[in-house]
Amino acid sequence: MPAGVVDAAAKGVRLERHAAGAAVLLRRASGAKQLVSASSHLLFRATVLATLALVVLFAVHYPSLLSRSFSLSAAPSSGSSSAPRSRSSHRSLLGSGASYGGAAWEREVRRSATPRRDGGLSVLVTGAAGFVGAHCSLALRGRGDGVLGLDNFNSYYEPALKRARQRLLASRGVVVLDADINDAALLERLFAAAPFTHVLHLAAQAGVRYAMQAPQTYVASNVAGLVSLFEVAAKHADPQPAIVWASSSSVYGLNTDAPFSEEHRTDRPASLYAATKKAGEAIAHAYNHIYGLSITGLRFFTVYGPWGRPDMAYFSFARSIVAGEPITLFRTADGADARRDFTYIDDVVKGCLGALDTAGKSTGSKSGKKRGPAPLRVYNLGNTSPVPVTRMVAILEKLLGKKANKRVVTMPSNGDVPFTHANVTHAARDFGYRPATSLEAGLRHFVDWFVQYYKLDIKGSNVLAGKTTKRKSMAMSAAS
Repeated sequence: MPAGVVDAAAKGVRLERHAAGAAVLLRRASGAKQLVSASSHLLFRATVLATLALVVLFAVHYPSLLSRSFSLSAAPSSGSSSAPRSRSSHRSLLGSGASYGGAAWEREVRRSATPRRDGGLSVLVTGAAGFVGAHCSLALRGRGDGVLGLDNFNSYYEPALKRARQRLLASRGVVVLDADINDAALLERLFAAAPFTHVLHLAAQAGVRYAMQAPQTYVASNVAGLVSLFEVAAKHADPQPAIVWASSSSVYGLNTDAPFSEEHRTDRPASLYAATKKAGEAIAHAYNHIYGLSITGLRFFTVYGPWGRPDMAYFSFARSIVAGEPITLFRTADGADARRDFTYIDDVVKGCLGALDTAGKSTGSKSGKKRGPAPLRVYNLGNTSPVPVTRMVAILEKLLGKKANKRVVTMPSNGDVPFTHANVTHAARDFGYRPATSLEAGLRHFVDWFVQYYKLDIKGSNVLAGKTTKRKSMAMSAAS
């Protein structure tokens, strides 16, 4: 066979071999692609299934976060056994039936929020149907400021008392919306409807011992609720308002230096309630630094007085004394009486208004840019004179004309602290805060209101027997 033919045949064999190899490589590549595609589909399906499983587990273990609004009330203090209830409606105080976000609703919001004096403030008050919130709202309206209130009327303590405060505010022209601070859409509508100059944020889940029963409500209200308000004020309000909010003397926790000063350490909380308030102060620092919000925190010391909270010691003790039920008093391990820096409501209101008047402007904007540093402040609001709780009981006994059935026990380690004592030097310097009401005078005002509100004849026998449901004696101390 000629050499040329042999060479051509050899080349043909080699070409066939190369073609066969290429075909094998193509088949292998195709198979690899199919394997990768199948693996991707399996991975995607596994991810979806895992996500669904997590959602189911979350719903089972934390149904409250998915199904209801969180509970708030108006100012910090001692605990109660009643659980908060959820709220979903957003009805106005005046019973007009105006729907949430409608034209009539916006007119009502603007009317209530508009100042009646030149240079007056326009203040959104959260927790307005609460103890401190109602008193502050009345004082602001009384001097001609615009006030719009917000409260969710939970049942942490009797809602009827909150509704009575609401009616009192209505008689002075103050609208209180039935709503929750975790409702960001509502807050955005409020800031769009009225250019608030200030926010007085008093809504919170109160109580030291109740935190042991319902810890999630404290995080939801005192941490998530605070963030919700700061977010809307920082990113949706134009201009940004100055914010004054209720911290608590509980942040001092296990501090033993007295009197308690704003310079003292607050990194050892004695209760979850105190921890959420300390967290709030840290969150305030972040929003001030990042967004230029003007923020002032007020550390309240055992506020008492007319229209007070039934879960507070003085209120609970007054009820028990009149009803002939026992009260429980705490003593420390070394036998000393628990002492509290009882602060009368009128003095606290003056402090709150002083903080609002001197708050300074926020420096941020909706665009996220800030012009410079904004004020960040924290103040004690107390009476500066700690009093043994036994002394408070003796005053109530005299005013009510009846001896208490006292049971004295050692203070449990459930969040209460042996004493509180406020140093108010900074508040006195910056806005003239000077508490002037003695415990005797303050409790006399409270008892006058207490007897009138509950229509009591304190000279008669067990006058509360037909008005309240019998309950087990509950250990109450004047915490926070």
